[in-house]
Amino acid sequence: MHPDAYAILAGGASAEARIKGSRFLALCAPVVDEAAAHALRERTAAGHPDASHLCWALRLGRPESARALNSDDGEPGGSAGAPIARALESAGVSDALCMVLRWFGGTKLGVGGLVRAYGGVAREALAAAPRDERLALLLLEGSFDYAHEGALRALLAAGEGRVVTQRRDARVHWRLALPPSALGDFNAKAADLVRGPSPFTQLEEDGTSL
Repeated sequence: MHPDAYAILAGGASAEARIKGSRFLALCAPVVDEAAAHALRERTAAGHPDASHLCWALRLGRPESARALNSDDGEPGGSAGAPIARALESAGVSDALCMVLRWFGGTKLGVGGLVRAYGGVAREALAAAPRDERLALLLLEGSFDYAHEGALRALLAAGEGRVVTQRRDARVHWRLALPPSALGDFNAKAADLVRGPSPFTQLEEDGTSL
């Protein structure tokens, strides 16, 4: 695996459990952002209007800085979303949504029982899902003289980066995406090339989902 790559789901998977009359259905799928995750939850809810709860956890981005969200959807606090989130984290995947629908069967399971049920069926679905990897990318922006364009393109290619957008006026303006491990070397060589500070600055957002 590339040093800047992280594990993602290559496709969806499901798992089902019946516990004391309640039915639990876990569905996991790859997503690229919160909007895609929200749309998938909406479609899932519309497809299962009789479910008592639709609890979920979402994990986005590089593992070391992943954004994690979850919902108990009316279950006792911490009994559903959190165990699903722990299942996602222990599976080692990101850019993934895991949902668990519950149809109440008439017998209360207690918080401990719910934690085991939601977490267990989520782990089963995630274990069944195919894996892939995604290259983490940082976004940089800057401008430079036309004379440096060819050499900077070569530096960018050597670092496995790419130009995302460009604009041309008196200078060349780039927004580029670059793997984190290549950032230091790229900026050092770019600075040498232009005989001054690197013309590029890192943006707060990342370019992984571009």
